[in-house]
Amino acid sequence: MTVRVVLAEDNLLTREGLRSILDRAPSLTVVTVCDDYDALLAAVDEHRPDVVLTDIRMPPTNTDEGVRAAARFRRTHPSMGVVVISQYDDPEFALALLEDGSRARAYLLKERMSDPAQLISAVVEVSRGGSVVDPKVVDALVRGRGTRSPLALLTPREQDVLAEMATGKDNAAIAATLVLTVRAVEKHINGIFAKLGLAEEREVHKRVKAVLLHLAAG
Repeated sequence: MTVRVVLAEDNLLTREGLRSILDRAPSLTVVTVCDDYDALLAAVDEHRPDVVLTDIRMPPTNTDEGVRAAARFRRTHPSMGVVVISQYDDPEFALALLEDGSRARAYLLKERMSDPAQLISAVVEVSRGGSVVDPKVVDALVRGRGTRSPLALLTPREQDVLAEMATGKDNAAIAATLVLTVRAVEKHINGIFAKLGLAEEREVHKRVKAVLLHLAAG
């Protein structure tokens, strides 16, 4: 099955480079390209693609249009995947992208254009409902905590709970899936936050940062 892609990027050279990469993949087809936020919204409504590949910053404000578009599409086109590309490895951008759930979302650095296979793989993955986060973004998240992955500290059950968190399930849904009580799930999640050094973060960021770490290890 061919994955239909809408490409949004305001820089002409970058846009053409991305289109060239996507056009060379037999499993992908670019249905249209656009260069600003409003054009992207209109293109998605018109073409209803499987995936949007968008820059994080575009006109009119050149701030976080890609992330805002992804949040909007979560409501208006919930089955559609979104790959956000950025030149910034600041994990706060990835946190914002995944705040409404990690399903069918990817955050990649623009330098991955030098590895077309990785970019194509990310587009295909989100078309299937999967998630991808650039390893450099996660490196920035855990920088200063040592070289050992904090995930190694988790028990097998905590790892199971974290994997379910990564699918966007709430505590009740996790409990049902793993045949646990909600109280037991809450206890495991608190243990996860403590072991990952997230205990002092605000609630939403704790869950999203934990998911980021899980995705990087996947």
